[in-house]
Amino acid sequence: MLTLVAFLVVIGVLIFVHELGHLVAAKAVDIEVPRFSIGFGPRIAGFTRGETEYVISALPLGGYVRMAGMEDTSALEGGADEEHVPSPRDFDAKPLWARALVISAGVAMNFLFAIVVLAGVALFLGEPLNPTTRVAIVGEPTGASAPLASIPLGADLQAVDGETVETWNDVANALEAAPAGPTTLTFADGSAVELTLPAGDSARVAMLQPLQPFTEPVIGEVTAGSPAAQGGIEPGDRVVTADGGVVETWNEFVDIVRDRPGEPLELVVERDGRQVALTPVAGTERELNVEMERVEIGRLGVAPEQQLVFRRMGLLAAADYGITTTWNTSAMIVALVGDLLTGQESMRSLGGPLAIGQLSGQAARYGLEMFLQWMALLSVNLAVLNLLPIPVLDGGQLLFIGVEAVRGRPLSIEQRLRLSHVGLIIVVGIMVWAITNDFLRFFGI
Repeated sequence: MLTLVAFLVVIGVLIFVHELGHLVAAKAVDIEVPRFSIGFGPRIAGFTRGETEYVISALPLGGYVRMAGMEDTSALEGGADEEHVPSPRDFDAKPLWARALVISAGVAMNFLFAIVVLAGVALFLGEPLNPTTRVAIVGEPTGASAPLASIPLGADLQAVDGETVETWNDVANALEAAPAGPTTLTFADGSAVELTLPAGDSARVAMLQPLQPFTEPVIGEVTAGSPAAQGGIEPGDRVVTADGGVVETWNEFVDIVRDRPGEPLELVVERDGRQVALTPVAGTERELNVEMERVEIGRLGVAPEQQLVFRRMGLLAAADYGITTTWNTSAMIVALVGDLLTGQESMRSLGGPLAIGQLSGQAARYGLEMFLQWMALLSVNLAVLNLLPIPVLDGGQLLFIGVEAVRGRPLSIEQRLRLSHVGLIIVVGIMVWAITNDFLRFFGI
């Protein structure tokens, strides 16, 4: 239920923000707007104010602003277009700058929304920082990750490629920003480890997955009614062993639980100076991993002792944080699109509505701050993808305007419609591929 509600909130808000940008800009340059719709197809509910009908439509996979004189929106409404009498308030009757402003306003609103949300989180909730730079290597690194195996448990990381790090946030940012190729990790005892970072974002994430912040295996929170609560686990318990193996870090404990969905776990915990044996039964959940694969995992319903500290920012610092994070996120998405087009990234990593819903639910479970940051990330994603030069997307419409500016006259209606049909086929094809990926993940294929 939480996943469904989170999905509807995320999609509804982001569609509204995007289309609101088009609406406000259209009215600002005096374009007639007969309809503002959240969703496509037949009208479900709505009201009329002034000349504009505001509606919720049957298919909640997008939205649109219908402007007078635009010839390609009737199909979105599930009916035939009415005979239109040309008017000075038509979209096509406006100068190039006005049309470009209206088309780009939706994308601009998505970027602005992300900046405001991220800045607001930093200003009112604070930027979350993990203050440790101690390292835990999870699992058995192989291949390009193999050099990580030489790092001792709890080693204090001091610098990434010569750049000093003071929090785990610094570590993550430095590794993300580092160019592809050799990168040196320097530790407090003077030792160093050299990694060869790949260019692709997903490949880099997968390679660095074993490198985790060191967290003590101490229970900080137990969810009421969870398998942990039913199994007798209490806040303050330190996990000593799990299924016979010694547990030294929180990550090790999490991995053991995740690998045993629905199974009893033989635990020994330290409580008030004595050891207590417990046998909770792990719950079962499905989630998306970093490779965007749907996997079944075990879950107890516990959280570690709070490691994060929250650094409240002033107004200017928060604004800078929002702008910088939005810019970096945009660059990351552009790089990912490039990797998809060049084959460096698998098309199986594309996700559709089910993936968005799953990730929205996961973000909501981590709290308001994570949920808001997820919305901001998705808003940037929507903005960047809308700028792709594909007819029916905003980028394609801007391309039409650019062609008109160069030629001195617009493409004919017939040419624009033909190109829009091609663009629609491309977009529908991408959506079908993404939704197919969703279902393949759901069934574990």
